[in-house]
Amino acid sequence: MPATRRDVLTGATALGAATLLRLETAQATPASLEAAIRDVVGEAPLKEGRVKLAIPPLVENGNTVPLDVEVDSLMTAADHVRTIHVFNEKNPQPNVISVKLGPRAGRARFTTRFRLADTQTVVAVAELSDGTFHTARANVIVTIAACVEELG
Repeated sequence: MPATRRDVLTGATALGAATLLRLETAQATPASLEAAIRDVVGEAPLKEGRVKLAIPPLVENGNTVPLDVEVDSLMTAADHVRTIHVFNEKNPQPNVISVKLGPRAGRARFTTRFRLADTQTVVAVAELSDGTFHTARANVIVTIAACVEELG
């Protein structure tokens, strides 16, 4: 017997609820943050400095958090930033954004807004043309969380 409209809607509702439950419980952790960084840098050491991560230390609403990342680089063919990666500790996914650059970019800088699920650490990692990786970290306190849906 063919499925009725009610059967299809009931099945779709159950599938949607199961997906929401899985999304709500999926969350990055400090361990997944470090694993995501290691996926990018491998065994290369992370050097402090050269990366400036500007993000407010206290955010009232995690739905729209301003982020500015700048890397001190001459941006010449011999010395430039290849990629800037941003990671977070507690959002559903640890990777926030990766920005590819080249010597013709002029400046190794970008500004964006993103969502933060909770109070957490945000990490920027810059890969330079000489194969080195530089990093900066910032702790952000979030009073109203984003990226989390309440089931009710």
